Formats: sequence, C-alpha cells, structure tokens
Amino acid sequence: MSTSTSTFTRVKCLLVDDLEENLLALGVLLRRDDVEVLQARSGGEALELLLLHDVALAFIDVQMPEMDGFELAELMRGMERTRHVPIIFVTAGVRDQHRLFKGYEAGAVDFLYKPLEPHVLRNKAEVFFQLYRQKQQLAQQLHELTETLRLNEMFTAVLGHDLRNPLSAILTSADLLHRRTADEAVRKTAGRMLSSGKRMGRMIEDVLDLARARLAGGISLKRGETDFGQLVHRMVQEHQAAFPQYRIEVLQEGNLVGDWDSDRLAQVASNLIGNALQHGDAGEPVQIRLDGTHGEFVLFSVANLGAIPPELKSSLFDPFRGGQRQRGRSEGLGLGLYIVQQIILAHQGNVNIQADSGRHTVFQVEIPRQGRDVIKL
Repeated sequence: MSTSTSTFTRVKCLLVDDLEENLLALGVLLRRDDVEVLQARSGGEALELLLLHDVALAFIDVQMPEMDGFELAELMRGMERTRHVPIIFVTAGVRDQHRLFKGYEAGAVDFLYKPLEPHVLRNKAEVFFQLYRQKQQLAQQLHELTETLRLNEMFTAVLGHDLRNPLSAILTSADLLHRRTADEAVRKTAGRMLSSGKRMGRMIEDVLDLARARLAGGISLKRGETDFGQLVHRMVQEHQAAFPQYRIEVLQEGNLVGDWDSDRLAQVASNLIGNALQHGDAGEPVQIRLDGTHGEFVLFSVANLGAIPPELKSSLFDPFRGGQRQRGRSEGLGLGLYIVQQIILAHQGNVNIQADSGRHTVFQVEIPRQGRDVIKL
C-alpha cells in the first residue's frame, strides 16, 4: 500500500514552559514518529532553539519569570525567521478578555486553558502540522517549477542559437552542392539533405514557438497592413513546388486586407496547407477558401479528403498529442496545429474543425481585421 509522502514529513514543535512537569506532560501528548518535540524552560532558551530549528508550531506558557509568553511572542513576531510561526498560548489563569486581546495582539492563533484536554490539544496541533507540511510541499513544487523554467530557457537558447547555426551551414552547403554539381546522384542526395534540413528547421521553430507561448503566456505579434490573399498565394506556390503531384485550388472573394502579423499568418497558412497535403489524398485537390466579404473579419479555410477520427478531434490542438493523428509524408512533432491556434488566439480570432459530410477535414479560421483592446478584470 502506498502512503502519502506528507505522512512521513517530520515536523518540529516547540514547547516553552518554566515548569519541567508541564513540558513532560505536553511532550508525551504531542511526541510521535513524525513530530519532533523541542523543549525550552525560558524565553531565552526558546529564542536560541528558534535560531537553529524551523518549527511548525509553538506552545508557549503565558506566565513565566523574566520573560513572559506575551513578550516572547512579540520578539518572535519581530524576527523574519520566526514571524510566521503559529503560537498557541497555554495558561492556568482564568479567562480574561483583556489578556485574550493582549495575546492575540502579540501574535497568538489560539488559547488553551489548563487542565488541558488531550484530544483537543492533539487535534489543534495536527491542523498546524498539516498546514506546515502543505507549505513545505508548495515551496518544493515552486522550487522545481522555477528550475524547470530555467532549464526551459536554457533549452530554448540552445535551440535558438547552438542548433540553428550549424543547421544553417548544412543547408547552405547542401544548396550549393545541389546547384553546382553535374552528377545526378549527388544532386538527389543534396536535394534530400535540403529537404531534411528544412524540415528540421521547421521543427526547431515549432519547439521555440511552443516555449515562447508557454513562458510568455502567448505568441507576440508585430502587426501591420497585410494582404491575406497575397500571403496565401505565396504559401501555395511554395507547397506546390514541394508537392507537384498534388493539386491546390484557391477560391477568394472580397477584401482580404487587415492589421495582422504577416509572418505569423504566413506560418498559419503554411501549417494548415502543409497539414492538408500530408494527410490528404492525391486524387482530390486541397481546397482553400478566402472570404473577405465581412466587414470586421476574414474567413480562411483549408479542406482535404480524409476524415479525422472522432476520438482525436478533442486533442488536435494540444501540443504533442495532436501528432497522434496518422502522419503522412513529412513527420513532425505534432506542434503545428497548436502553434496555429496560438497565433490565431494572439490575433483574437478562433480556429476550429468544420464537419463536412464525414469525408473531408476542414480547418476554418476566423480572424478580426483589427486588433481589439482586451480589458482584463
């Protein structure tokens, strides 16, 4: 049987009383395998222990010579190290409203009156022990998250510089070899190197975009006047050159100009067209529609033959999980659709999958022509 880690997290409890018999009685009630009991006979001894140990809870007797419990509590509240230690005062005196107010002003969370009820004492103590354990666990999780973010930044830096530089050299050399050699076998090899290198470059960019979106809470944009129609035609020409055996049909109407990030929208068009070519059928063209007849937004859709299984639709825009769909001729990391979604969300638009009689896959993008001011409440 597995047991929660917090069950075995050892906590420390401080008991402060000038009478030895009271310390022994409290220690017997509170001590167990996961609780270490520290004992002090005076306020001075308590402060010395607090400098050495992190405690989850302090039981302090109010009536002590030299330094009473209230004075000790005020000193604890004045030190950064002990400011947040919960204090429960233990007193044999009568219930006095004035003393209660004074105790709470000194930083107490509760009062217990002698004779003590063991069950009540243990239950109150256990509440603070559990809160301390949870605080420690949250601190550990925060540390791990911070370390993960630091490693993520290092990984992003490696991708952005250390990998792209040698890849650029490889692509330049392969392109030079492809253009200048007369040997057909060498040309084919250089062509494969170029194709693989470009695919690797796209995967690096996808991972960089994933890191940027996760760390910054979204993808940043550089807006400017953009003709979506011209942009899509350029992407179509590039993909048609890479997939000459496939047909791509483009139907456009209306005004396709808006205030967008042209490079990011080119990435959207490229990813959706490439996705359609990879997963479509050469026997039927990929169909692209651009509708600029609406005043405030433009519609862009890409359709290909072949339906997505219903069980995969809910995860298509999830990073990495989106790649579970059967891949075609150019495998990637499954990040393309996630990045499309993030870019469109950054433009305050939306992207979804349209039903088309069960035979086709249709991705439709609706994107506002102008960025809208977002008021965060």
